Amino acid sequence: MTPARTTLSNAVPLRSPLRWLAAVGLVAAAVSHMPPVQEHLEEAPWVGVSFIVLGVVFSMLAAVLLMRDTRLAWLGSGVLCLAAVVGYVLSRTVGLPQIGDDVGNWTGEAMGVLAITSEGLTIVLALFALLHRPQRRLRIVQQVDAAA
Repeated sequence: MTPARTTLSNAVPLRSPLRWLAAVGLVAAAVSHMPPVQEHLEEAPWVGVSFIVLGVVFSMLAAVLLMRDTRLAWLGSGVLCLAAVVGYVLSRTVGLPQIGDDVGNWTGEAMGVLAITSEGLTIVLALFALLHRPQRRLRIVQQVDAAA
């Protein structure tokens, strides 16, 4: 695959009907990170800032998926949700600096459960959207290759 074709195929919207559900998942993940921000800014500022950044980027990705659901948008959504899930698992298993009191607290916080559920859903949807190859998209890429 040539670099031009790779770039073009990454820029072609997939128009997946799953983008609506993924956008809801991303917004739910964004919202779920907002309530504990103040507490985390006081207790562990790096976690509070991380939650703010996650909320903003999740919201932006939801908008991007709705406007133009490219492979890159799906990849970004899946990878960011996976990073958030890994952070949650680490905070509940080995603990993270300044927030070691969360170790073992898997279901004690409703917003944490909402976050992990919505992020997990978004990961699954992103994988499906990235691995599913609709015929329409393949024809577009083939037509562009033939014209080149």
